Amino acid sequence: MAIAAEARELAPLEVIAVAAAIAYLLLAIRQNIWCWLGAGISTAIYVYLFFDAKLYMESALNLFYFAMAVYGWSVWYFGRSGGGELPVSVWGQRVHRIAITSIIAASIVSGYLLARYSDAVYPYIDSMTTWGAIWATFLVARKVLENWWYWLVIDAASVVIYWSRDLQLTALLFVVYLVMIPFGLIAWRRSWQEQAV
Repeated sequence: MAIAAEARELAPLEVIAVAAAIAYLLLAIRQNIWCWLGAGISTAIYVYLFFDAKLYMESALNLFYFAMAVYGWSVWYFGRSGGGELPVSVWGQRVHRIAITSIIAASIVSGYLLARYSDAVYPYIDSMTTWGAIWATFLVARKVLENWWYWLVIDAASVVIYWSRDLQLTALLFVVYLVMIPFGLIAWRRSWQEQAV
């Protein structure tokens, strides 16, 4: 009963966070710099929501997202060449192999620490989505095409986590993300190919 009342209390905040997050992704697909404003609003709210749901790594991740919203705007604004947009780039497989290995290692360590020393739920999966999202967000800020593949895995895992923690609206947001990811991948790949020509 108390959980249901608390969920009703938090629902308006979750609605605002979800709306801002959708705005972020739609604008990011279009490579519009204002995506970072949506990211800032959404992440500020999610810091609180995830902490309340005892998803501590997710809460910490959203603090990082907020800082990355500022960084992303800065990179996209100051990284423009000749008055145009920051170009989409592609990074080599070696970089991604190192990144994936590092994400797995960090997830094992932080998952173990959370499992042993906190009341965290899904400590290993929560850690994997957190470390993966840190890397993927950096890739978005640098306009690296491969970010979309990381988000595909991260968002699929996140749907399960959020649904199980009674953050249904957020879980549905990540289902929407999963549907939108191919559009982002196609749009950014087209942009990269046009630049190459």
